[in-house]
Amino acid sequence: MIVFDIGNTDIVIGIFKENKLDKTFRIKSLTSENFVYFEYRLLNFLFENNINFQSFSKVVISSVVPKLSPIFIEISKKHFLIEPVVVSPKSSPNIKILIDDPSELGSDIFCNVVAAYSKYKSACIIVDFGTALTFTAVTANAEILGVAIAPGLKTAVKSLFSNTAQLPEVPLELPTNAIGKNTPQAIQSGVLLGYQGLVKEIILNMKSELKDDCKIIATGGLSSILKSIKDEFDEININLTIEGIQLIGNYQE
Repeated sequence: MIVFDIGNTDIVIGIFKENKLDKTFRIKSLTSENFVYFEYRLLNFLFENNINFQSFSKVVISSVVPKLSPIFIEISKKHFLIEPVVVSPKSSPNIKILIDDPSELGSDIFCNVVAAYSKYKSACIIVDFGTALTFTAVTANAEILGVAIAPGLKTAVKSLFSNTAQLPEVPLELPTNAIGKNTPQAIQSGVLLGYQGLVKEIILNMKSELKDDCKIIATGGLSSILKSIKDEFDEININLTIEGIQLIGNYQE
């Protein structure tokens, strides 16, 4: 099975063999690029890894970038000769969505829930450190109660340097001190140390509202940056989303 997690920053491609993740590959989610751009990068990755296009029995796509979805649907039909499964909130019969409008739920969040609940079968909070920082609350009965959303770490830093004349872009590295002695240190302190407090507080409030023992799972490309709060999580799994996509693919006949 080959799965595509089309996110706002990156497209993560996962290749599964016998339900085990074998390889991953990333392409930037450049909405200004066309079919040929993405086709070339994907085919080059498959050629380099000596992967036969006809070896896949299923293609599954999760996308939060509507402009890019048709490109990967067409790639699936053209090169894999497969009509892909496109993830929607109805893709898993086991997960109930209790938010006001289920169609608002991002397919990446839904896939995270499928993967986490499939593993733990318990209430859980999933923290996804992506372009947006999302917190998803799930009950012990596999019900998505709701979500909290904040700007992602990179988004917050980029907002600072792009909207102010004198603030530079800085690397996402935890500072040794809260009191910054220069501008980069000051930004690192304000954003990264500030986000540690944000993450802890939202988890604390969600746990109180769930009124149940729950697992706390972190995912997303930036989930390893805030090392000092790693003990807040029962698991840090950067591949949670694509594992959820693969599970959803297995549900579909």
